[in-house]
Amino acid sequence: MFAVTVDLVVLTVRDGELNVLLVQRGIEPHLGRWALPGGFVLADEDLDAAAKRELAEETGLDGPAGHLEQLGSYGAPDRDPRGRVVTVAYLALLPDLPTPTAGTDAAAAAWTPIGKLGLAFDHDRILADGIERARSKLEYTPLAAAFCPPEFTIAALRQVYEAVWGEELDPRNFHRKATSTPGFVESTGHSTEGEPGRPARLYRRGDAVLLNPPILRRKPNG
Repeated sequence: MFAVTVDLVVLTVRDGELNVLLVQRGIEPHLGRWALPGGFVLADEDLDAAAKRELAEETGLDGPAGHLEQLGSYGAPDRDPRGRVVTVAYLALLPDLPTPTAGTDAAAAAWTPIGKLGLAFDHDRILADGIERARSKLEYTPLAAAFCPPEFTIAALRQVYEAVWGEELDPRNFHRKATSTPGFVESTGHSTEGEPGRPARLYRRGDAVLLNPPILRRKPNG
């Protein structure tokens, strides 16, 4: 058997923590273990279509707003006990969403804080690669906004960096850099309402593709 699959590293920030979307396998191999959502590519679809279909089928999340990109391919001969299976992994960065609903061959689906998860197949490695890609992209692109709703405060954006990088940032320094970096964010002209304290200005993602120079640098071991 030789087959191609897609696997999805779906990341979001919930309650100040970086979370990954996992499904509990309802069939063999690895029955009952947690894994990244994914599945086989059908004969009549391309890779991007397969990734979007699997996201909807296994989690109930149908086309959410956010960012989706191809992460890499993984083809170790023994990665799947069913035979020679090459997978193409995708990275999705999404705003906080409701609890997903498992479907097809998944017994359950859940947002799970990043940690030592012990996933099925080679999914721990794929997840690690996805997290590193996300952390790197936050340095030189405005993709942190993909974790936020369409309108957000600078404080909420800073919390994304802190959750993804795992380090605290100086609020004043971050606010200054975020609002002064061309193309990073732009004001909506609105402010928060109905919340304690002074209303905060709301922003949306800017039109920059790359941030040069980067808005911030991670610590060497961040």
